[in-house]
Formats: sequence, structure tokens, C-alpha cells
Amino acid sequence: MRKTSRIKIQPGAILLSAVLLVSPAVMAAAKVVPLEGVAYTVDASLADNLAALSGKRVTVSVDGGKSLTGVVKAVGQHLVHLEKIERKEFFDALIRIEDISAIETRFREYQR
Repeated sequence: MRKTSRIKIQPGAILLSAVLLVSPAVMAAAKVVPLEGVAYTVDASLADNLAALSGKRVTVSVDGGKSLTGVVKAVGQHLVHLEKIERKEFFDALIRIEDISAIETRFREYQR
């Protein structure tokens, strides 16, 4: 009796294939535009830059190498309050500003 092998295709592989086929067409029709009200000020402190991003989604990297993504709710003299933490939407984080090594935020988006 001959043994036949079957290839199992994961649902995610089909979705990824569809995205890869559609993406170049979508990107060709889309135009990259800057987001309004998002900017860094290199002459200002991290706290001032975070305060300017209040209400925006940011990724904060801390000295230990960990990154947290959330919405800036409040910025104090020594702490920043992030809410709606990514993958922990019901959690908030309070981070010491002196422990922050980098801030990332979205500056551009596609306009169709």
C-alpha cells in the first residue's frame, strides 16, 4: 500500500499570500502623507516631547531593553502615564522618564 502525503495549508498562509499580492497595487495607488500635529523637538527634553504627543500612540523603549506601546495620557516631572498598552488593552503603565532611552511614534500614513 502506497502512502500518500498531504500538504496542509494554514489559513494564515493564505491570508499572507493575498496581502503580498495586493500590497504592491495598494501602495502604488496610495500616497504617503505626514500626520498632522505629530513632531519631535530635538532641543526639548524627553518629557516635553512626550507631553507634545499627549493622546497619541507611542512606543517607549526603556534602559532594560523592553518596549511598551500605548497612548500618552499624562506627563509629569518624573513619570509618564501610558494607557491602553498594546496586547494589554486593559492595563496602564507608569514609567520613569529618566529610564526612557527612545520614543517612537507614527509620523506618516497612506492616503488613498
